[in-house]
Amino acid sequence: MHEFLVSAAAFIVLIGVMVVVHEFGHFIVAKLCKVRVEAFSFGFGPRLFGWKYGDTDYKVCLIPAGGYVKMTGENPGDNLELNPDRPEGLAAGEPDPGAFDQHPRWQRMLIGLAGPMANFVLAFVIMIFYFGWINEVPKYEVKTSNVEWVVPGSAAAQAGVQPGDVIRRIENADNPTWEKVFERLKMNSDQTVALSVERGGAVLPLNLHVPATAKTDDFDLTDSGLLPQFQPGPLGIKDVPQGTPAYQAGLRGGDAIQSVDGLRFHTVTTLLAYLQSGKGQPVNLVVLRAGQTIPMVVHPAKLDADWKLGIETLPIPYSTNPLPIGRAVAKSGAFCKDNSTLILEVLHKLFTHKVAVSQLSGPVGIARMAGEAAEMKGWFPKFGLAGEISLNLGIINLLPFPILDGGLILFLLIESLIRRDIGVAVKERVYQAAFVVLMAFFAFIIFNDLTKLPIFVHLKP
Repeated sequence: MHEFLVSAAAFIVLIGVMVVVHEFGHFIVAKLCKVRVEAFSFGFGPRLFGWKYGDTDYKVCLIPAGGYVKMTGENPGDNLELNPDRPEGLAAGEPDPGAFDQHPRWQRMLIGLAGPMANFVLAFVIMIFYFGWINEVPKYEVKTSNVEWVVPGSAAAQAGVQPGDVIRRIENADNPTWEKVFERLKMNSDQTVALSVERGGAVLPLNLHVPATAKTDDFDLTDSGLLPQFQPGPLGIKDVPQGTPAYQAGLRGGDAIQSVDGLRFHTVTTLLAYLQSGKGQPVNLVVLRAGQTIPMVVHPAKLDADWKLGIETLPIPYSTNPLPIGRAVAKSGAFCKDNSTLILEVLHKLFTHKVAVSQLSGPVGIARMAGEAAEMKGWFPKFGLAGEISLNLGIINLLPFPILDGGLILFLLIESLIRRDIGVAVKERVYQAAFVVLMAFFAFIIFNDLTKLPIFVHLKP
């Protein structure tokens, strides 16, 4: 229940802000072009409260899932004669100069573009604020894609990746970060990707077959067998509860594990993966204590269904390092560029059948991600997700599909080329068909999201 409430609250806040900013883009440009805006609404459904200023009703509605802007004459077939807000003094049949469809096409295109552009600006500003005022960075960090360990029998092991390798290229990305490696694996579920690793001063070409589970929300790098090294130095221990295998072997809080069976691990994730592969076999540790090295043998035990030593490790230390405004702007621009090209690449792979539609996330999936980000330590998960969703919303709305802003712009471009308006009846038919397709797609995405929830995943054979 706690997870649901956090996810729901985070989703409402995140999507509410994104959609309201999107609609504000339409609103402000419509006002500048002197288009009559009948309503600016936060939320949908029955009106709760608000105020009317000029022609516009600024209101808050019952369902807090985004918002909308209502412009006079924006929909095909709007009957302006019956419009209660129609200005007085207009003769019967006389066009309303404040109506959206009575303005020049270039103005209507600007109004259509303004919503997505507002989302792009929002993402840019969000990340400028993050990099310029927060910018969390690990105190100690390995910046290259060093492979700490490879799970035996995994896809990475079958590809020939070995502990100590450094990934120098994956697909068309040179010297990728681990985040970039993860993105490439997610986009190539059940496909083979080209990989180049540096080993002993030589660069070796490899081919990694990505597991089919890459299309699921729960996929992470360890599922491919890759255990990344993010931190240098030994694995610090914060506490060792009494009665655990580690305590019985002599480990204590303040110790640091220098090696496990001769392997140097730097994160608890790698240690846990190694223990699972050993299936409870004793492990030989070299422990650092007060400058001395102490050999120990620990017998892992099943704790919470996994093989564990029973230690609490020190968290990765982070510090804030705000950047000068110029560098913050550059970093924000790079963030927006990288994520925008990633979205476009996903869409391209979707239409070329290299990515399954089932890998897309809808409202439920976004709510889960928002809830997880809200409970994560640090600010980057929250700011980064907000920036990514805002970019997604802007790009998707620019797609040339009726009902979306891109569809409106496409119609206006066609009308400009043929030098006449497309008939209202034709537009109505196209919009009706598009609405049915969009609702069917939306229902599929929601169903797909629901099947990825843990309760349903566990029910699958």
